[in-house]
Amino acid sequence: MKELQYLNKYFYKYRIKLFLGFVITVIARIFSLFAPRLIGNSLTVVENYLESNNIDFEVVKNILLTNIFIIIATALASGFFTFLMRQTIINVSRFIEYDLKNEIFWHYQKLTQRFYKNNRTGDLMNRISEDVGKVRMYVGPAFMYSTNTISLFVIVISYMITIAPTLTLYTLLPLPVLSFTIYKLSRIINEKSTLVQEVLSKMSSYAQESFSGISVIKSYNLESIMYSEFNKVADESYKKNMSLVKVQAWFFPLMILLIGFSNLIVIFVGGKQYINGEIEIGVLAEFIIYVNMLTWPVAVVGWITSIVQQAEASQKRINKFLNEVPEINNGKIQVNNLIGDIEFKNVSLFYPETQIKSINNLSIKIKAGTTLGVIGKVGSGKSSFLELITRFYDPTCGVIEIDGINIKDLNLDKLRKNIGYVPQNPFLFSESIKENLQYGLKNADDYKIIDASRKAVIHEDIINFKKGYKTILGERGITLSGGQIQRVSIARVFIKNPKIYLFDDCLSAVDNNTEEKILKNLKSISNNKTTIIVSHRISSLKHADQIIVFENGKIVQQGKHIDLMGVTGYYKELFEKQQADQAK
Repeated sequence: MKELQYLNKYFYKYRIKLFLGFVITVIARIFSLFAPRLIGNSLTVVENYLESNNIDFEVVKNILLTNIFIIIATALASGFFTFLMRQTIINVSRFIEYDLKNEIFWHYQKLTQRFYKNNRTGDLMNRISEDVGKVRMYVGPAFMYSTNTISLFVIVISYMITIAPTLTLYTLLPLPVLSFTIYKLSRIINEKSTLVQEVLSKMSSYAQESFSGISVIKSYNLESIMYSEFNKVADESYKKNMSLVKVQAWFFPLMILLIGFSNLIVIFVGGKQYINGEIEIGVLAEFIIYVNMLTWPVAVVGWITSIVQQAEASQKRINKFLNEVPEINNGKIQVNNLIGDIEFKNVSLFYPETQIKSINNLSIKIKAGTTLGVIGKVGSGKSSFLELITRFYDPTCGVIEIDGINIKDLNLDKLRKNIGYVPQNPFLFSESIKENLQYGLKNADDYKIIDASRKAVIHEDIINFKKGYKTILGERGITLSGGQIQRVSIARVFIKNPKIYLFDDCLSAVDNNTEEKILKNLKSISNNKTTIIVSHRISSLKHADQIIVFENGKIVQQGKHIDLMGVTGYYKELFEKQQADQAK
């Protein structure tokens, strides 16, 4: 249970509720002891009455009626406290589940882009849902039944020893065998539970990717192939689960078998003691009831052990991600309003997973309030250049400064609050258009939303929708066209009104006329603000104060549009090619 020790902080947090649940459990078990004792007493009274003529029938009748009344009353009390026990402990398990999910989600948000590139979304989802669900069973039902079983064993066995120690010893003989069996099976269950959760993550990831790429699957007529592949994963999951449940299936039969042996021992040994006059008939009846009272707790030991082992396997998977240390450490310098001076000093960025050096010893200074255009071939390092400014990655070597401060020393929240970033593939949430725009500024009113949408040339499109700005978007904004998604994302940045604008080829899906309008509006709102535009279209960059051409993570050309047009190179060749394409 080493991995489950991580949950001790939650047990400590809810220690008062758990202690109260434990006390209630003990009280419930104490009340449950009255019935066997009174039943045994009633049988002894009846036996004495039948063997002796000196006992008045009315006295026996009153004793029996009193016993019946007490049995009913204590049964009701035991049931009431058992109800309270469930309400207390199971509620705590839900609180812990809530806390653990929030902790995992918050930790996920702190992890860097590299973590998400190396792990599949389905696996991340499975750990925060299925694995946390397994852990909740440990902190809830397993804890509750463990408490119930332990308290019942201690109370019942202690009482049994006081009335018939020899008979108790014989009754408990099967328990060592039970303990050894549980130990052996538990280890097997732990191993198989880990395999089950891993294949479940694999299946979740496959399904998630298939649903996200359903348009590709349909367009290439891959339904039957995808189904066949999913069927293989599902079959693997089936086999792993069946392997696990076959081991789990041994528990209950073995428990019942061992309890049956205990019953036989009670009847055989207790019967001999009764015949020899060592115990009364009531004691024999009591022991049979006690043994059967212990049947469910003993049988449930296997179920509890199975839950604990599955929780251990799941918590191990959760801990693996919780122990991931974010590569990006938050700086301590808090600057509410940046000026916008950006400088790269001999900066390089290396991706170890692909062995690619995306940025190679780059040095450049971007003055506040100016516009920088960035162009280059695919994979030349343009997007990585912007991702370094947003601190999605930290440089492998070199220093990036903003307003003369090392970017690593700046508080991340303050830094990103001053940056408006539109990525190459903008993301929209499955909410209304208005709510998506308000991610730029949470409390943005209708005036700001409409004004920003007009400047992003998307307002007319939105009002033509039946529900306008209240239109609910599908997953990843699937109900909009590519150009509309880009313009909504640009409007979201306009609403934010940051000090630094970063646009990563986010006008690729709009026509030239719309692009010209957006760029004109951008120029009017970005006065005295640093703007960096990455694009494959020279038309998007030609008005920039400075243009750089990337190749293999290096700047191979630099200057204004007119300067670059006077030099033979990639920029001039691309411009001429694009002009020729437009003329066709």
